[in-house]
Amino acid sequence: MLADALARDLLRIGAVAIRPDDPFTWASGRRSPVYTDNRLALGHPDVRRRIADGFAGVVRDRFPQADAVSATATAGIAPGALLADRLGLPFSYVRSSAKGHGRENRIEGAVGAGQRIVLVEDLVSTGGSVLSAAAALRERGARVVAALAVFTYGFPEAEAAFADAGLPLVTLTHFGALADAARLSGALGPDAQDTLDDWRRDPMAWSERVEGGG
Repeated sequence: MLADALARDLLRIGAVAIRPDDPFTWASGRRSPVYTDNRLALGHPDVRRRIADGFAGVVRDRFPQADAVSATATAGIAPGALLADRLGLPFSYVRSSAKGHGRENRIEGAVGAGQRIVLVEDLVSTGGSVLSAAAALRERGARVVAALAVFTYGFPEAEAAFADAGLPLVTLTHFGALADAARLSGALGPDAQDTLDDWRRDPMAWSERVEGGG
């Protein structure tokens, strides 16, 4: 399965790091035993190709009505551009906020009213960045038919947010496949698996316990 193969790829190239005993700090300030940087896949042609082909297959099979591709800035730009090239479709990307100079664009590239867009992100944690980008595209008059991501942590809050927004989310791999791949490779012992399971059930509470020394 693609999810399992890609999970193994991400571990192999070091795009995913697991440190249950020395948690990372995310940009949001949350503490986490897992850190993912899918941009490292760009330096590995085989993994880059698997991601682009995987996205193209999803669009052709499930969203053939899509006539444009957009991406979140900055990490979604490369896989989004690869996908647009595979499909021969127009491409744009959405900044987290409008530029403070020039045309003060938030959306870079031509996006027209009525366009049916698939929106590409590298990974989904809470879903906030991709949902904000989708809202910006909809304000421009486009129809965002789906969000695609390389990886999701599968947090319940993200699943609820996408459901509330009425936006389908499809990912090429996910936390469960990653944890299985790490365990099978011997990189994850039983105690570490328990820590990851505890974190994924309630990442905010887990982070607060770590911050408090609990």
